[in-house]
Amino acid sequence: MLCLLSSACRGPELSSRVATTAPNGSAAVLTYHNDNGRTGQNLGETILTTANVNSTNFGKMGLLSTDGLVDAEPLYVSSLTIGSTAHNVVFVATEHDSVYAFDAGTFSQLWKVSVLGANETASDPVGGCGQVAPEIGITSTPVIDPKAGAHGTIFVVAMSKDASGNYHQRLHALDLAAGTEQTGSPTEVAATYAGTGDNSSNGQVVFDPKQYEERVGLLLLNGAIYTGWTSHCDARPYTGWIMGYSESTLKQTSVINMTPNGSEGAIWMSGAGLAADSSNNIYFLVANGTFDGTLNGSGQPASGDYGNAFVKLSTSGGNLAVADYFTMFDTSTESGDDEDLGSGGGLLLPNLQDNSGNTWQLAVGAGKDGNIYVVNRNMMGGMQIKQDNQIYQELDGQLTQFQNGGGVWSMPAYFNNAVYYGAVGDSVKAFTISSAKLSASPASHSGNTFGYPGTTPSVSANGTASGIVWAIENGSTGVLHAYDATNVATELYNSNLAGTRDQFATTSNCKFVTPMIANGKVFVGTATGVVVFGLLNP
Repeated sequence: MLCLLSSACRGPELSSRVATTAPNGSAAVLTYHNDNGRTGQNLGETILTTANVNSTNFGKMGLLSTDGLVDAEPLYVSSLTIGSTAHNVVFVATEHDSVYAFDAGTFSQLWKVSVLGANETASDPVGGCGQVAPEIGITSTPVIDPKAGAHGTIFVVAMSKDASGNYHQRLHALDLAAGTEQTGSPTEVAATYAGTGDNSSNGQVVFDPKQYEERVGLLLLNGAIYTGWTSHCDARPYTGWIMGYSESTLKQTSVINMTPNGSEGAIWMSGAGLAADSSNNIYFLVANGTFDGTLNGSGQPASGDYGNAFVKLSTSGGNLAVADYFTMFDTSTESGDDEDLGSGGGLLLPNLQDNSGNTWQLAVGAGKDGNIYVVNRNMMGGMQIKQDNQIYQELDGQLTQFQNGGGVWSMPAYFNNAVYYGAVGDSVKAFTISSAKLSASPASHSGNTFGYPGTTPSVSANGTASGIVWAIENGSTGVLHAYDATNVATELYNSNLAGTRDQFATTSNCKFVTPMIANGKVFVGTATGVVVFGLLNP
């Protein structure tokens, strides 16, 4: 159902703070956490600065109202022509299986489309799993290709349930200017893979759409859309799937299963996106599941089971294949204790030089065991049988541990030689980088801590100037925090400082919610829409 530029599309006027000037700036946030490295940094933010982000000048401007919970990070395109007028547009997807386009300046609704099929509803929480509730529709952050189709295309994955009780997972390609389905859209998600693991038959593991949900942010890479699949809680049978689709035809081009001869190993990462490098390799963290400790001559699991591992996939020739991996020496114990690595997301650091002039290509990830793992992307470390992890760098116990009420259900951000983490029950911690190594302990940390599920920071800056770390705190009343990126002990703003003026309600489970910053505004997903923050008197 499509609603385009009609009076019925438009919400009520929100406040006198809404800007009515013509579109300006060239901001674009087209994918989860800003780029395929998932750094979370917007380096072109010239409006918000460390001088004007304070409770006097900055605050809540309004709400982009939606028909359901917003778990996906909002996306942003500047100067998009809709109905013969150029707009700066915010794209929002909901768990009610709707996609919206809003004008970022006036907050008016430009179009809305439901991606449900005939006589369908959004999915129920399968098996009573409360991780996404009360309905499951679009959980993962979509991805935008502004050059695909006549006006650009937004790709989304949606779950639904039909009148006969059957569950569906579909990949949709929607026109940016109108929300209409592109040619060949949608495509039904289905797959098989050689193996004898969970839900296998005649030597093939079968993808059952009921058992899975797409939560990780979509990846657009070299003309393909990549999806990753997780379970509903730990309700077996399930295994770990990555699938690729042609962005031009939406036909499936590649499939790999991370636990084909075992079980579990979901691609969870608390909504973080699959990451990719400039050589078209994909990186991600696999959740608790079967890991085959019997290694072949290449040091890889003989049965192809990579549960609880940091994995690098090659996409050479359009095929998905494991190129490298890292897992802890005690990986089976951690999986058995539900202390998995895959609860958090991975981040690719920019090329770094050490003091000897050597260049390093690194990735960083953390999960529930409280350790930060830094891997060399060209030699990740595999598995060591002895009581040691042979990786580039390991920071033990620097984040709160699951067994102590903590753990990572989020991902870090990167800015100007620093990595920012927000674990459960922990502060936002900044680890600075020197000689291609993270500092052994935080260089600074916020004065407040974050309850479950911790926080995924984002960063805005003008080049390397006016760096601001943004973070969402969960609770009956959500809190948007802004810290000076050079020292996160300095809090510039939080949404409680002005009494009730800037307060808002978070989602029931905001482990997916990531603040998006573009063109002088901060966008935060909630249970009823997207709260917009900005300068009150621009």
